[in-house]
Amino acid sequence: MILFLKTLTAVATAIVSGMFIFAAFPPFELSFLAWVALIPLFLTIAGKRGGHGFLLSLLYGIAFLMGIFNWILEVPKFTYVHHAILALYLGSYFGFFGLAFCVVVRRWGIAPALFAAPFLWVSLEYLRSNLGFLALPWGLLAHSQYRHPAVIQVASLTGAYGISFLIVLVNSALAGIVMSAVSRLSKGESAFYHPLSRWSGKALILTASACIAFALTYGYRTVSSPLMGEGIKVSVVQGNILQKRKWDPKYAPLIMKTYAELTEQASKDSPDLIVWPEAATPRAITRDREIYSEVRKVTAEAGTYLLLGSSQHRKFKSEEPGPKIKYLNSAFLIDPEQGMLREQRYKKIRLLPFGEYLPHENVIPWSFIRIPDIVGYIPGEDFTVFALPTFRFGVTICWESIFPDMVRQFVNRGAQFIINITNEAWFGKTAAPYQFVSMSVFRAVENRVFVVRCANTGVSCFIDPRGRVVDRVKDSNGQDIFVRGVKCSSVVPLDSRTLYTRYGDWLVWLSFVCSLAFILFASLRTHKRANSIPDHR
Repeated sequence: MILFLKTLTAVATAIVSGMFIFAAFPPFELSFLAWVALIPLFLTIAGKRGGHGFLLSLLYGIAFLMGIFNWILEVPKFTYVHHAILALYLGSYFGFFGLAFCVVVRRWGIAPALFAAPFLWVSLEYLRSNLGFLALPWGLLAHSQYRHPAVIQVASLTGAYGISFLIVLVNSALAGIVMSAVSRLSKGESAFYHPLSRWSGKALILTASACIAFALTYGYRTVSSPLMGEGIKVSVVQGNILQKRKWDPKYAPLIMKTYAELTEQASKDSPDLIVWPEAATPRAITRDREIYSEVRKVTAEAGTYLLLGSSQHRKFKSEEPGPKIKYLNSAFLIDPEQGMLREQRYKKIRLLPFGEYLPHENVIPWSFIRIPDIVGYIPGEDFTVFALPTFRFGVTICWESIFPDMVRQFVNRGAQFIINITNEAWFGKTAAPYQFVSMSVFRAVENRVFVVRCANTGVSCFIDPRGRVVDRVKDSNGQDIFVRGVKCSSVVPLDSRTLYTRYGDWLVWLSFVCSLAFILFASLRTHKRANSIPDHR
């Protein structure tokens, strides 16, 4: 009975810990919880066998991810089954963190495990963000801090993973303090946790304090420094076209009328560039001459350049009779005098699995888990930098903005700011659009450039190089999703090359090396140290 109660307590604690960390993200945005939410997990798995640590951490991950990804249930044809599968797969990375943490604890001790935790965490965050077709850098610990510019400025040195590292390090230090306190209160006779030695405890606290001090000092100095450079005016158009209407032919005239009216409104601010969202036109402008003519007319009347998203398709030869249609999700730049600048067209490179293509569709029977069949898209290959007489910019389409290296590539190729065009009507009135914004904030800070988001249903906003959302489309009630409108703001084109822009995820590679060193060294230790740690299964 005692074992059952201990197991039940451990399971409940792991799940609650996962729920706490979810509360640090949109829609709740209790960001302070991120700095303490891992403590219950560390206390729960310390001293456990590796398998038990894996399962408890897996439960933590599932609880967290099912909260973060609850918007999946709003996407047509996706169900609780798909929600659970995604949470189980991505949750396994948290499980492997728990496994590695417990191995280090049992073979080496709690202090080395707490020192190893930030390196282990960052390594596994990176893997789940980049491994295979299910790579998803969503819900990184860093993203919980997107509303605190002074905290996140070190991302220009380390990327978002540096903030995650810092958060885990602080949780480790606080967990060490709690473990030592519990051990002292029990006078060592029935201690559930082994205390850190005086030296290791102080070293952990001093390390965390020094890192926090550096991050905040660097952050406050960066945020307080002025932005230099001459700005240009960019206007974003938020059409608020419902997903069920976007591809319905009978709504095509209404869609074009909506964008024409909003563009006329936006032109009154005399912007240098007007932006429409992803797949704004009801049909491809490269295939439908009537739609293209309408876009030309709107652009000419506005008297400024227009960037818009429009899907296009191309025919491929197939072994089966008849043409095989494949689509391209593209961004086009329209000149008010010359029309389409054909050499300035970006074709989406990172396609959305299960939305724009089925991964390994000839090998994996996706229909077995009721994944709907989809029209296949093909990826582009070039990181196109759009060049106008006085500025240059890169474009990411939809979820490409959540991948740090995508934006790095554009900036390294000369982009002075980034425009993200997207359609988030799929997600309904959920936290997903705000989670997208939280990730876009880091793309701005990492590369020290403005990021402009133009979304069909919102959030359309302007993010400065410090990660501050300086303006957004909203209605008179302050609502910024599922509203129609335009917003013009000043954007400073910057030739920025931060440490992160130039060298990328160097901290991740350091974390891989250190994680491997901790695990190997722990594995080579004798069992004598492990046997001195109580087995709290």
